[in-house]
Amino acid sequence: MPAMHFHLRWPDRSETRCYSPSLVIKDYLVPGSSYPLPEFLDRSREALHIASERVRAKFGYACSMAMDQLAQIEATAGRFDAQAEVEVLRFDEA
Repeated sequence: MPAMHFHLRWPDRSETRCYSPSLVIKDYLVPGSSYPLPEFLDRSREALHIASERVRAKFGYACSMAMDQLAQIEATAGRFDAQAEVEVLRFDEA
């Protein structure tokens, strides 16, 4: 199963390298695009849940790394106002 990383820029200009166990994240986020924080969270949740379920379908267990990544995204997002935007910088396929 191809894994990948996606890079984000938060409203405070900090950057984060995130993990997805599946390329499905490409269906939800577009490099060079910015998303309002609530929309970004919705897209990330859906994509990482699907990615985790793809791991379950293939290996018989959910991907804890995908869920840990989602928890980190949600924790970081909690520092910002709902009007803020998150920018998707790029994808790195493993």
